Amino acid sequence: MKDNFSIVYEGWKPEKQKLREALCTLGNGYIATRGAAEESRSDDVNYPGTYLAGGFNRAKTELSGKMIENEDFVNFPNWLCLNFRAEGGAWLNLHSQKILAYRQRLDMKCGILMREFRVEDEDGRITAITSKRIVSMRDKHIAVIHWSLTPENWSGKIEFRSGLDGNVINDNVARYRELENRHLEPQGTEKIDDNAIFLFVSTRQSRIFMAQAARTSLYHNESEMSPVITTNQREGYIEQVLRVELEEGKTYTLEKVVGIYTSRDRAISEPGVEAKKSIKRAGRFEEISFRHEEALKTLWNRADIGIINGDSNQQLLRLHIFHLLQTVSTNIIGMDVGVPSRGLHGEGYRGHIFWDELYIFPFLNLRFPDLTRSLLMYRYYRIEEARFAAKEDGKKGAMYPWQSGSNGREETQVVHLNPQSGNWIPDNTHLQRHINSAIAYNIWNYYLTTEDQQFLSYFGAEMFLSIAQFWESMTSYNEEKDRYEIHGVVGPDEYHTSYPDSDQLGLNNNAYTNVMAAWVMQKALHIVEIIEKSRRRELMKELHIQETDLELWQDISTKMYVPFIEEDIIAQFEGYEKLDEFPWEEYRNKYENIHRLDRVLENEGDSPNRYKASKQADVLMLFYLFTKTEIQRIFKNLGIEYSEEMVSKSIAYYRERTSHGSTLSRVVFSWILLKYDQQQSWDNFETVLISDFEDIQGGTTPEGIHLGAMAGSLDLVQRAFLGLEVGEEALWIDPPMLDHLKKISLRVQYRRHWIAVSLDDKKLTITFETGWKNEVKIGVKGKIFEFKLGEVREFLLN
Repeated sequence: MKDNFSIVYEGWKPEKQKLREALCTLGNGYIATRGAAEESRSDDVNYPGTYLAGGFNRAKTELSGKMIENEDFVNFPNWLCLNFRAEGGAWLNLHSQKILAYRQRLDMKCGILMREFRVEDEDGRITAITSKRIVSMRDKHIAVIHWSLTPENWSGKIEFRSGLDGNVINDNVARYRELENRHLEPQGTEKIDDNAIFLFVSTRQSRIFMAQAARTSLYHNESEMSPVITTNQREGYIEQVLRVELEEGKTYTLEKVVGIYTSRDRAISEPGVEAKKSIKRAGRFEEISFRHEEALKTLWNRADIGIINGDSNQQLLRLHIFHLLQTVSTNIIGMDVGVPSRGLHGEGYRGHIFWDELYIFPFLNLRFPDLTRSLLMYRYYRIEEARFAAKEDGKKGAMYPWQSGSNGREETQVVHLNPQSGNWIPDNTHLQRHINSAIAYNIWNYYLTTEDQQFLSYFGAEMFLSIAQFWESMTSYNEEKDRYEIHGVVGPDEYHTSYPDSDQLGLNNNAYTNVMAAWVMQKALHIVEIIEKSRRRELMKELHIQETDLELWQDISTKMYVPFIEEDIIAQFEGYEKLDEFPWEEYRNKYENIHRLDRVLENEGDSPNRYKASKQADVLMLFYLFTKTEIQRIFKNLGIEYSEEMVSKSIAYYRERTSHGSTLSRVVFSWILLKYDQQQSWDNFETVLISDFEDIQGGTTPEGIHLGAMAGSLDLVQRAFLGLEVGEEALWIDPPMLDHLKKISLRVQYRRHWIAVSLDDKKLTITFETGWKNEVKIGVKGKIFEFKLGEVREFLLN
């Protein structure tokens, strides 16, 4: 682990392969391919998967006499297919042949996946192979494999097999296997040239057409060889077999250049035409690699965060940055795609878009604001579907879905499989209406960071005010309390979806949901005041908002009910204190892992609805999302007395009652514990860092990395450990005194100004590098300073 820009795996370990494949995924935002071996096929050890941003398909399955429709993230054709065999021998197979050496390296700085291995076949022939793979960040439709092969102790004929396989299914997630998993229809195969082939497929329902073209060439000493080539094809599959004579001890090079286009692409004639054209123009590996590395260098220049606290932590932090860039790079600006919670790395959660943007956008806002804007437009383009959903539910405004896919309808499963019990059980998590507040929060914080008035006035304000209308219609006035209430929802916790033994779905007055709804009302009234006046008139008319509605929003924002346990612990929801205490020690002794307590209890015929036991941070999210000043203002507006005792007691109460069944939970607890228990805060941070690398949830990472947690770790460094806060007047930097981090260095873009920040245990150094204006306001320790372009200032720390 000397190189903290690389992940190195020594030795072939079949039981770890699917985890390594997810962590070694290469992508460019547009498309990504898991780090499976080129010669492998889908089996118990390997799962080659290729995923397209926005690549969804719907399919129906009959379960217990009921037809269920799900929308899946499609596993598209496998372009990796590459293998060899010496004459008379078997094709390369790491399961059956003798492996003399094996090393795999993910070079995150250059975006290259390398394998170096030596194998001995059944006849004693030893062959050394070095494989390099790129999914180009610069040329987003191009991917390439480079093999260097040396016959160490033999000479003779060899065959290389290079193919494109469209006969793939969705089989990455075991618990989905009873559901329909065939999403592709073959449309044709073709030999383009002596060394080039073509595959055309489409998704069955959504009719996304994908074209893949592959050019395979052999070289020795930079001279192209002339192998004998045979083309084989069947429905959905095409390959070329290249036969050539090799000499002992000499090294030969094979290059497979692949072009990938789809019917979702812009500025194209037709996917097949473009794919064929792209492999003719692409050049060789070195040229593709150079352009790719230059593009990555630009991204790293913006995105890198340097920390000093052991090579391992720095390495894992960069792994998180790397996979964020693999999923949402600048290549998707202008594309109609959202942020899948499991990246482009697997089929977990079917590639759906949840609320993970809440954890991801704070990092992107300060480095790639145009990318955030594009991803927010994914929500805007689906506002009509959200309005229809609200109307169908008897509500006003826009009701966004908990899980979103192609067109913005609710994609949460009606039933889901508990792998522990084998039972299909109802899924009521779609009642997490707080997703609407998360979208509003993201809109406001994008604006706060960028001052993008055009976006706020047109797209942002329309979404924000539509969400405020929704919350207005979700509330009911309780005369006895003189408070507004929200009934029938599920909070971020997810374990609690109804009251014990109740037939009614949802809970009343989830504190997080209520406070966020009140905040939306407060901020909506502010937005109405700051947007351009003619646009205000247009929106009021278009959305049928009257002055009386604004008066009602004002009333709701000051009278939303927030339940408490006793006087100074915020209740997760009304009636939470009446639930049974959960026997944590008994279950920790009984089970190896109780992260997913809901599955454990359902397997026992029980339910978490009965207990004071949370999957993840719920009400405590409020102290994660808002600064102390902001939450004080929100509570004051609600007539609630804010105190440090209330915060600390609430944290202590739920800390003892949370199973951390979501990787996001540790992010929140790291943040909120920083002030009260720095060691525990750091322990949670380090748990977030290793959560995917070590697959601490026991089998979830092979189904796709957890992008929200990865991005959350980055936000912890900048927002918690550096003390960086985006304010309306200035960019604030107020570092806490840390025991664990010796140094932090990063660059951020605040309102079109690039600012470099470096922190060590003695001083804070701030540099105004470049910007659209010659001045920028930066606040340090409660005082605002006006920086001139190029100015560097040092602040000594106590």
